Amino acid sequence: MAEPRYPSLYQLNTRVALGALSRTLGRPASLDDLPDAELDRLRDLGFDWLWLLGVWQTGPASRRVSRSHPEWQEEFHANLPDLEESDICGSCFAVTGYQVHSELGGNAALERLRVRIHQRGLRLMLDFVPNHTALDHDWLRDHPDYFIRGTDEDRAREPHNYTQVQSRDGLLVVAHGRDPYFPGWPDTLQLDYGNPDLQAAMQRELLAVAALCDGVRCDMAMLIEPEVFERTWGVRPKPFWPDAIGQVRAHQPGFTFMAEVYWDMEWALQQQGFDYTYDKRLYDRLRDRQTRPVREHLAAGLDFQDRLARFLENHDEPRAATSFAPGVHEAAALITYLSPGLRFFHQGQLEGRRARISPHLCRGPDEAVDEELQAFYRRLLEWLEHPVFRAGEWRLLDCLPGAEGDPSSGGFVASAWQGKGGTHLLVAVNYSDQGGQCRIRVPFEGLGNGRVRSRDWVSGTSDDRDRDELREPGMCVELDPWAFAILELQPVAEASSRFPRRQG
Repeated sequence: MAEPRYPSLYQLNTRVALGALSRTLGRPASLDDLPDAELDRLRDLGFDWLWLLGVWQTGPASRRVSRSHPEWQEEFHANLPDLEESDICGSCFAVTGYQVHSELGGNAALERLRVRIHQRGLRLMLDFVPNHTALDHDWLRDHPDYFIRGTDEDRAREPHNYTQVQSRDGLLVVAHGRDPYFPGWPDTLQLDYGNPDLQAAMQRELLAVAALCDGVRCDMAMLIEPEVFERTWGVRPKPFWPDAIGQVRAHQPGFTFMAEVYWDMEWALQQQGFDYTYDKRLYDRLRDRQTRPVREHLAAGLDFQDRLARFLENHDEPRAATSFAPGVHEAAALITYLSPGLRFFHQGQLEGRRARISPHLCRGPDEAVDEELQAFYRRLLEWLEHPVFRAGEWRLLDCLPGAEGDPSSGGFVASAWQGKGGTHLLVAVNYSDQGGQCRIRVPFEGLGNGRVRSRDWVSGTSDDRDRDELREPGMCVELDPWAFAILELQPVAEASSRFPRRQG
């Protein structure tokens, strides 16, 4: 399967999806029950990747913590008012082993599903959790030295970061998995990357995961970076990712790695072999309506941007329909998904769902579809199927004042896309709560020297302009607050047979 330059990925909450199927079927559903019609739908929407969140085996010890932790209970009830204990299946990131959960049908069911996924031209992505394990992982019994150990004094001083567990060596104090800025996750145990034997064991685990899929999303991948690990645990380990990624690719050339990563460490992990890294910075700036920082972020080199995973929501973030007001949501989506990189969509996003479903739950609330948002996303996905957005050349454009003394151009973000087939597109977004205008100097060389026709894919309108005007002073684009335009430019001689000229 040939990978486009800019693919699209759909994240499916596997346990929630199969839980809904179970209620429909009147029996427990496995991966074998995921309907062909759903795979067909994802293919027809233009997706290249299906990420199955949460397929690995989990255990009762971590589940008990999920069902008793007071703060988590508040969150669960907030999004699922009719919560029952059976809805709390435990965090899918508290893994006891990299075998597909027995309740989902085991590895055999995944292998059959993978065949069906491949038959539709899709690729399969799964999770890899490098930083920690569940409380009841077998390694606690067989390899207690794989974990960060503490003392009774550590536990007394930081009860949120250490716990007492039974191992083959008797009662031990072991650290909970965590990042350096938050308390530990009480349903997990922290792995010790200062131990070379642990690193070798995790490489073997990663190889086993890679044999079952086409790519992995690595949870909190920066936590095991030497400088972060040392800051958190006082031990500086050998780098893990370069060797581990190299081993996988030696067995499976072309295997894809995506990192969940923050703290401006995206470039560093790309250099260690990751194909894609989360682009949380663009998300944050769009959420905060910071237009100038958005433009500055998009000014980075394509060697960096091509490897960013662009998103408006995922299982860790609030739903986009709650973070972005109507109008702002659509404008943010245009900037996010018509930029270079991997386009990352989350289950429920296309329907405008508003309740975030915790990774500890296997049921979500019933919600009505936001039909306006759904219609918008249908159009957006249709646009993204165009070859120019999948494999074209992108560049950020300057937004010049539309008139002397008019500051409204500061609210615009504009870019150009050029395809091999002669497609020339300008994308302009007024990411502002004020109407405004800007001038965009059209960079394309293949438009000749005569009249050029501009057709807006959004409104369907078109008009003709002189080529010289498009060069200097530039095309004037006027947009309402949060509005956007996708302008296809063609020489009039070529365009007249395709696009009717706007009347009046």
